[in-house]
Amino acid sequence: MNDVQEMMRQQYPGATWADIARRDGDLPPVLARQSNPDQDLRDIPFAHYIDPAFFDLEMERMWKRVWQFACREEHIAEVGDWFVYDIGRLSVVVVRTEQGLRAYPNSCLHRGTKLKPSGASGWSETIRCPFHSWEWTLDGALKNIPCSFEFPQVDRQKACLPQVRVESWNGMVFVNFDAQAPALTDYLEVLPDHFANWDLTGWYVATHVRKHLPSNWKVALEAFMEAYHTPYVHPEMTNVVGDQNMQHDIFSDHISRDLCAMASSSPTSTANLTQQQLLDMMLVADGAMVGERARVPEGKTARWVMAEQLRKQMLEQHGLDYSAHSVPEMIDSLKYHVFPNLLVYPAPGLCLIQQFRPDGHDHDRAIFDQYVLHPRPRDGKFEVGEVEEIAEHESFTQIASMDPFLASVLDQDTDIMRWQREGMYASAKGAETLSIYQEARIRHLHDTLEKYVSADPKQAAAQ
Repeated sequence: MNDVQEMMRQQYPGATWADIARRDGDLPPVLARQSNPDQDLRDIPFAHYIDPAFFDLEMERMWKRVWQFACREEHIAEVGDWFVYDIGRLSVVVVRTEQGLRAYPNSCLHRGTKLKPSGASGWSETIRCPFHSWEWTLDGALKNIPCSFEFPQVDRQKACLPQVRVESWNGMVFVNFDAQAPALTDYLEVLPDHFANWDLTGWYVATHVRKHLPSNWKVALEAFMEAYHTPYVHPEMTNVVGDQNMQHDIFSDHISRDLCAMASSSPTSTANLTQQQLLDMMLVADGAMVGERARVPEGKTARWVMAEQLRKQMLEQHGLDYSAHSVPEMIDSLKYHVFPNLLVYPAPGLCLIQQFRPDGHDHDRAIFDQYVLHPRPRDGKFEVGEVEEIAEHESFTQIASMDPFLASVLDQDTDIMRWQREGMYASAKGAETLSIYQEARIRHLHDTLEKYVSADPKQAAAQ
C-alpha cells in the first residue's frame, strides 16, 4: 500500500472499502489488488473542456485511434442485423455477416450519403444507399450500380466498402478507426484478467436510456468517476452507500476503477443504522435484480443477506451459479473505466454499461447512454431494450423500466452539469484543482488524453 492509500485508511479506520468488503469473507485476488501510481498534481486547464481547438485535437488524434464501445452483441445477433455508431462527425455501420462482424464508414462511395440513419439499428439483406440505390453485400462487395454503363471508370472488384476495425469482448462490440492500433485485448490491458469470472455474454440490454447533456463529454463522465460530491448532491444515499471511503485504482493507461460498498453507511453519515435497517433502507441497485428484503440473521450483515438472496434468485430464475462469488462481487458497485469514455459494472446486483461522448461535433454538449443488463431468460426469449431518448430538462424517472431511485440519482448527477460548464467559462483561475485520491482517476484520464493529443499520428506513421 502506498502513501495515499495509507492516508485513506487513517482517515477512515476500519471503514475503507476493503475493510467493509472483508467483513463477509476473503476477497478474490482481483478485488484485493490496489494500485495508485504517483501523479503530477498539477491543475487541469479548463481548455480541456471548453476550447474548440482542443476538442478538434481530440477528434483527430484521440477518437480516431482508440477502441470505443459501439453496441452489444445482442444488438446484432443475426446475419443482416446492423447498428449505427456515431462519434463526432464520424459514423459507422456495424453489421453481422455470415463471416462474422464487419464495420463500414457510414458513407456511400457514390456521393457520400449516409447508408443508414444515425441513432438507428435494424435488419437488411444488403447495404443500399437511400439516395441513388448503390448497393453492397453485407460483406462489403459492390452488388449493383443503377445505370452502371454510366460509370465505366469504376472497378467493381475494388469498389468495396472500406472497413473499420471491429472486435468484440465479453458481449460488447468495439470499433477503431486506426488500422495500426493494437488488438482490442491488448488495448484493454488488465481488463480481461480482471473480468475472467465476470461473464456478461449471457446478459442482455433490458433498458437503454440516452440523455442529451449541456456539457463537454468529460464533464459528464467525470461525475461518475468520484463520490467526493455524494454527501452534498445525494445526501439521501449516505446512510446506505459508501462514498468518500471508496477505493480507487489506476492500473494502466486505459484501465482504472472504483469500488463502492452497498448496504454500508458512508463515513459522513451520523445515522448509526443497524444491519436490519441497512437492509431495509438499501435502495441503490437495480431493484428488479435484488428483489424483496429479508431478515438479517444473528452475526451476519445486510450485505451478506443481499448477496445470498441474489445468489439464490440468480440460480432459481436464470440457472446461473454464483456460489463462488464473494459478497462484493454480487452486490457492490465495481465500476471499471475503459479509456476514453466507457464505464462497465459487472456485479449482478448492479450490472450496467455507461458511455459518454460528444453530441455531434459540439464540444459543449454530450450524449450519455446507460444500458441496464439483465440475465437472458432460460427459454432464450427476450426483447433487447430500444433506446429511449430524453432531453436535458427531462427526468430519468419518466422511463418506466428504470429503477426509480437509481433514476433520481442520475437526475441529481446530470442536473449539475450545466452549472459546471458555465462556471468553467466564467472562471478567472482557468483550471481545476483535483484531490490526490478521490479524483485521481480524473487526473489520470487527462494524463492519458494528453498522451494522445500531443502525439501527431501522421508524424508517428512516417517514422
